Amino acid sequence: MADAYIVAAKRTAGGRRGGALAEWHPGDLGAQVLNALVSETGIDPKAIDDVIMGCVSQAGEQAGQIGRTAVLASNLPDSVPAVTIDRQCGSSQQSLQFAAQAVMSGTQDLVIAAGVESMTRCPMGINARAGKLFEVPTDPTPQSVKEKFGIKQFSQFVGAEMIAKKHGHTKEELDAFSVESHKRGAAATQAGAFKDEIIALKGRDPEGNEVMHDKDEGIRYDASMDAMAKLKILMDDGIMTAANASQICDGASGVMVANEAAIKAHGLTPLARIHNLTVTAGDPVIMLEEPLFATDRALQRAGMKMSDIDLYEVNEAFAPVPLAWLKHHGADPAKLNVNGGAIALGHPLGASGTKLMTTLIYALRARGKKYGLQTMCEGGGIANVTIIEAL
Repeated sequence: MADAYIVAAKRTAGGRRGGALAEWHPGDLGAQVLNALVSETGIDPKAIDDVIMGCVSQAGEQAGQIGRTAVLASNLPDSVPAVTIDRQCGSSQQSLQFAAQAVMSGTQDLVIAAGVESMTRCPMGINARAGKLFEVPTDPTPQSVKEKFGIKQFSQFVGAEMIAKKHGHTKEELDAFSVESHKRGAAATQAGAFKDEIIALKGRDPEGNEVMHDKDEGIRYDASMDAMAKLKILMDDGIMTAANASQICDGASGVMVANEAAIKAHGLTPLARIHNLTVTAGDPVIMLEEPLFATDRALQRAGMKMSDIDLYEVNEAFAPVPLAWLKHHGADPAKLNVNGGAIALGHPLGASGTKLMTTLIYALRARGKKYGLQTMCEGGGIANVTIIEAL
């Protein structure tokens, strides 16, 4: 079976809810990533076999097959097909894994894996809420499943609290992790670490002036334990606050995936090789713990140990997730989310998978490191793990 390579990786800077990217239609936002990938590689866009677009809230402006909409809004010819997929927060990481499988099998040679989410224009949960306009049922979970698992509803907030309790995390530990995320994000931004991966777009500042949006908008450069301690607890008897959870975010991201045949045919230069693709599922109630066990399986299948991995990107959906992951694997916190994570940089749901992969690739190459591991907790108790080798 052929190898799969990533030959380009790009992302937008994260936009806060109602912030710099609020005026961008998600179709146009996704199109900018597609254009950037084509421009970066100099590829004839007619050679692209498919576009696989991750998106979670497929309603409103993100309905009607947003992947195809992005192609039509881009510089790609309308002969390039597209599909939209939803594996919740892991949607575009799964886009990458599907793209890799396609080029490894030889059924396709050159595929773009991408993701987009405008959480300003298509708020989280819009899929269910839109049903009320038409007086149709909106609960995605049937009563039979609720009874099977003894719940009233599935909740990621409850899952985060369950993880924190199970693994013995305190609110002070969660807040300290969150402060560190902001510090790392700020340091990376100020050092220009994101310069090559970010696509600069026109946006609006808080006063309504047009600006070039090229820095993640959610970073708090003055983040402190004192400030975080003042925020309201989200649930009774809980320890989660808005400060130790990921930020609502607008953004898009993508990678171009090729096999050796495409690399030779088009004179492409690979940035990384896909080393392992894993997806697993487990308890849908605690839900967000699955990256721990998916990583176990990925390392086993790859014949690797955690000590072989140079950098890790574990999505900061909620602070207890990466903290539990570190504890479970005895991993080095200095290698985790080295340029900050979703708590500081934002979590644009369907775009986060290829966003994290883009950051991981550039971070590995900047440090002269070899192996990187990315994992993402996902609604329903699913997790993806992707291991890459930087070239």
